[in-house]
Amino acid sequence: MSIIKVIGVSKIYNPDTVPVYALTDVDLTFEKGEFTAIVGPSGCGKTTLLNMIGGLDTPTKGTVVIDGTDISKLSPRDLIAFRLHNIGFVFQDYSLLPVLTARENTEFIMQLQKRPRDEYRRRASQLLEEVGLGDKLDVYPRKLSGGQQQRVAVARALAAKPQFVLADEPTANLDSHSTSELLDIMGRLNREEHMTFIFSTHDQRVIDRARRVIRLEDGKVVSIDVNTP
Repeated sequence: MSIIKVIGVSKIYNPDTVPVYALTDVDLTFEKGEFTAIVGPSGCGKTTLLNMIGGLDTPTKGTVVIDGTDISKLSPRDLIAFRLHNIGFVFQDYSLLPVLTARENTEFIMQLQKRPRDEYRRRASQLLEEVGLGDKLDVYPRKLSGGQQQRVAVARALAAKPQFVLADEPTANLDSHSTSELLDIMGRLNREEHMTFIFSTHDQRVIDRARRVIRLEDGKVVSIDVNTP
C-alpha cells in the first residue's frame, strides 16, 4: 500500500537572483513497511527531498501526497498538526531537549498530542526499553553517549505512532559500534512492527541494510535499486 507519493516535485532556491535547482521533477512512491535509503553526493538533494516529504519545506512545483492528503494544500497550522500525528523525525544532531530526561524527551510529543498522562508515561518507558535504554529513563542527554542520544531520538520519533520515520543522516555522528546497534534496533522495529523508515545517508553501512536504494544526482533520481537479503 502506497503511503507516500512524490509527484513531479521540483525545488528552486533563490529563483529571482541566482537559482539553485535542488530537486528537478522527482517522482517517487513509498510503500508501507519500507526500509529505504536515499543516497548521493553532498548537495544532490537528499535532505531537501526528505524535507519535502516531511512537510518541513514546500515544493516550487509538484505535490507530496501522504495517505491521500496533499500536504502542500494544508494551512501552516494544519500542516503542523499533520506532522505531529503522522511523521516521525530522526536528525543527525539528535535534537533532544537538554533540560528534559530521556523519558521526558520521549514523552514530549505525546504531551503535544494531548494523550493521557498514564498512557504517555507507559509508552515512553516501553519504547526506551525497546531501544535498550530501560536503565536510562531519568538521565539527561548530556550524560548519554552519542549512540544513546540517537536511540532516545528514535524512541521519540516512534512515540507518536507515526505512519513513517524520516531519518536524515542518523549515523553521521556515531562510531561503528553505535551505528550497528542503532541499525539493528531500526531493522527490528521495521520487521516486527512494520514501521516504515526512509533514510538520507552517505553511510555505506546504512545503504547495505536498506532494501531499496534511491540514488540522486544534481536533484534528479538517476537509479533505484533493490537489495536482496
